[in-house]
Amino acid sequence: MSRFKGIIFDLDGTILDSMGIWERVDHMFLAEQGIIAPPDVSENVKKMTIEKAAEYFRTRFSLECSNRQIIDRIEQIAADMYRYNISLKKNVYKTVEQLHEAGVKMCIATATYPSLAVSALRRLGIYDCFEFVLTSTEAGGGKDKPDIFYMAAERLKCKVSETVVLEDSLHCIQTAVSAGFYTIAVYDSLSHNDWKQSCTVADRSVTDMGEFLEIWKELK
Repeated sequence: MSRFKGIIFDLDGTILDSMGIWERVDHMFLAEQGIIAPPDVSENVKKMTIEKAAEYFRTRFSLECSNRQIIDRIEQIAADMYRYNISLKKNVYKTVEQLHEAGVKMCIATATYPSLAVSALRRLGIYDCFEFVLTSTEAGGGKDKPDIFYMAAERLKCKVSETVVLEDSLHCIQTAVSAGFYTIAVYDSLSHNDWKQSCTVADRSVTDMGEFLEIWKELK
């Protein structure tokens, strides 16, 4: 009998080759406000929920718009990129399709906008492979806390000990590991500086999603 029954996938940087998009979006939004983006802004924002990121932009740059207006505008800027341009990372389609055909329960847990996640996954042909898409907004907090992972596992009807988490960001990997999930670090070029530490913290690591298929066979 298989020890593991469910998989929680991160979206940006794990399934989608999209991390670089968000730096562009941050810079474009601030440029509209007449502000040149500081070099640390995207690194700070990537660890936040949508709501916290809006508050961060509003307070740090003394913007006159509301948090809601910031959230809506950033979503508008990113929408076409998710709808038309962003691609899957290497071997993601093959991996997800094979796992789905094998009856593995899978979901997405992401800090991004639900509309963007769904539009990209539908266009790329893998939306129906997942049981659901869970966002940080629905979970009530970001991935610096384990709630989103616990909620995803519960909705998959899997125990923590039966669930594998795949993440590319170090702070998310640390959270999942601390929460007791078997965690796979996924390489993304924009997280290169953290890669060695991510590999140390995680249970396993992959540089290509195709490698995960072999790991899954071992875990079974």
